Amino acid sequence: MKAILPFVTALLLVAVTTTPASAAAPEKANLLLLYVDNVGYGDLGCYGNRAVLTPRIDQLAREGVRCTDFYVVTSSCTPSRGAILTGRYPLRNGLSHQLASKENWDGIGLPHRERIIPQYLKPAGYATACFGKWNIGFAPGSRPTERGFDEFLGFRSGNIGYYSHRYNGEYDLFRGTELHPVEGYTTDLFADAAIDFIRRQAGRPWFVYLPFNAAHYVNNGNLAPGEKPGWQVPGKYLERYGWPAEEPDPKRRYLAVLTALDDAIGRVLDTVDNLKLRERTVVMLISDNGAFMLPNAGLEVASNIPLRNGGTTCYEGGVRIPAIFRWPGRLQAGSTSRAMLSQLDILPLCLSAAGLPAKTERILDGADPLPALAGTAASPHARLAFGFEKTSGLREGTLKLVRNTATEPWELYDLATDLSESSNLAASRPAEVARLNRAFEEWRDDAQRDASPPAPRPAAKKR
Repeated sequence: MKAILPFVTALLLVAVTTTPASAAAPEKANLLLLYVDNVGYGDLGCYGNRAVLTPRIDQLAREGVRCTDFYVVTSSCTPSRGAILTGRYPLRNGLSHQLASKENWDGIGLPHRERIIPQYLKPAGYATACFGKWNIGFAPGSRPTERGFDEFLGFRSGNIGYYSHRYNGEYDLFRGTELHPVEGYTTDLFADAAIDFIRRQAGRPWFVYLPFNAAHYVNNGNLAPGEKPGWQVPGKYLERYGWPAEEPDPKRRYLAVLTALDDAIGRVLDTVDNLKLRERTVVMLISDNGAFMLPNAGLEVASNIPLRNGGTTCYEGGVRIPAIFRWPGRLQAGSTSRAMLSQLDILPLCLSAAGLPAKTERILDGADPLPALAGTAASPHARLAFGFEKTSGLREGTLKLVRNTATEPWELYDLATDLSESSNLAASRPAEVARLNRAFEEWRDDAQRDASPPAPRPAAKKR
């Protein structure tokens, strides 16, 4: 018997030390959230654009899941950022309008009562950083390093010059809470900062929020003296198409801006791979709203094809956006998800990938999208609502309500047969309109639960 005991003990030790890794506590995934600016549904090669060169984003789609029915719930830059970071509708999180210049510089913006993604992740041991466009308030207590981010390199406002880094007459590039004079093309500056951070934090879980200002247009207030408005891009990206470095055509310059963005994203992804972090990293590439359609400003060169209209509206071109997810071993490479998902689902996804509880002290309007992205479940949403300023909408199944003001009658579309929203069915299907209107009113009432009152707006500067 004494001779048997050492043998049994040895077997037990082998059993303990050879337990499969899957039985151990799950490893916290790294989280890379690439939030691009005003990139339309038809702007990328993997969404059907044959004119653009976006090889790295197209590769990402082949390596992950390309979504066809992914939405933002509001179609302008500021409220879109508040929604993705809180996982809550703008009516619930208290930030439903686009910040003006003074608000970008000095305003609270997103109410301090709200919690955002890094504030959930830091207590779980994550290193956190934001590189790029903030646009949700920069008053004391509102700045990125005061809302859960360890590091910040970026700008306060809604849009800056790609080279001048100016916004409405002021230099607007910050490191932490201090102005940071530096030269360079913003797309490259933000990608380089993310690469440096990922290299430094490779030994621990990290969350990088990379909200590029590309491919947002530049207006007169964001230029250095003597600069002309237009799509700003290094000449080498125009030359990649075979065009001259000083090519004046706006459409061609816009395509080059997308290619420069694609190149920067590729360099960040290469860093993840070179550090052997691919299998442990969830990559999320999402646009903040649809491309703007501004013909009177000479800027209608982006594409939301085959969708109707664009940014600041609640038609599909404003709210249905390109979205790609990659997580090797969890999501099937080269797959397509047609589930109705939204930016509200990003915070729950991050909680899930970090091994954190799904329930929080705040009502979350999103839900973990991973089962739907993996193809093992349907959409977690019975319906999604949309709104910005006076325009609003609601989608349930394939039916979609839209109206441009609260006093206009609803338009009704069946997206299964009319993706371009060209045939208004409201007159022929009044019962459906009434039913969906009740659902919209119920949603609007529900959004008042656990809602944060909007922050007071700062007084405008006296002239």
